[in-house]
Amino acid sequence: MPTNIIGSYRIQPKGYQAFIPAPFPPEGGFGLEAALIKQAGEATRLVGKLDGITKLLPDLDFFLLMYLRKDATDSSQIEGTQATLIDAIEAEMQAKTNPPGDVDDILHYLRALRYGMQRARKDDFPLSLRFVRELHRELLSQARSSHFSDPGEFRQTQNWIGGTRPDNASFVPPPVAEMNQALADLEKYIHMEDETLTIIKAGILHAQFETIHPFLDGNGRTGRMLIVFFLWYQGFLENPVLFLSSYFRRHQEIYYQKLMDYHHGNVHSWV
Repeated sequence: MPTNIIGSYRIQPKGYQAFIPAPFPPEGGFGLEAALIKQAGEATRLVGKLDGITKLLPDLDFFLLMYLRKDATDSSQIEGTQATLIDAIEAEMQAKTNPPGDVDDILHYLRALRYGMQRARKDDFPLSLRFVRELHRELLSQARSSHFSDPGEFRQTQNWIGGTRPDNASFVPPPVAEMNQALADLEKYIHMEDETLTIIKAGILHAQFETIHPFLDGNGRTGRMLIVFFLWYQGFLENPVLFLSSYFRRHQEIYYQKLMDYHHGNVHSWV
């Protein structure tokens, strides 16, 4: 097991272990191997090629709309939603006031994506914790889980992943005080001028966000939106055309396992 540069587990007053993030980013960097840096360079080239291809599309707005719908469906399905892309499109076209819960999950995710794009374009709004909270608000306001998710607000209580309580959970994110510090570090890292390749940094931001798990619900969906918005804000993409939820859904077991590797300090495995 590699040294955990991301954080450590500590016993809490109630007896369970919670993950306490280390200062972020680590002072000595992430220790990524040269071969991985080379792969990232190739990925950067291919993303540029993808971005260039969008200029040849006859109707970019229509393409983006359908792509947003597909990502909304895939990201929601990762969290257990059973509705399909067709279900979501039908609900939109028919303007249903009370769509089925699974369809409503997709429509809320689509609403959050659209909101983020409009917010960024209209107001030149910085990628910040406030922006992340606004995405979450759009994602979960009046959604079927909103009775406990506190839309748009970071959590004030302990949460956990897997299990029925913190002492039998598969992962317990940081308590509230440590969470707030970790979020402040994350926001600084977003704007930090460092040597990390942009495409690697996008992946690390997602993993660190999921490790902090700052919301009562909707962390996965919000964190996946963070990837494309970061690349867009960095000018890495002229249009938001690198939504990854379809890939994560097809490889969901590996996706979760590699996130767990990251929690245990294996940043290279995740990247």
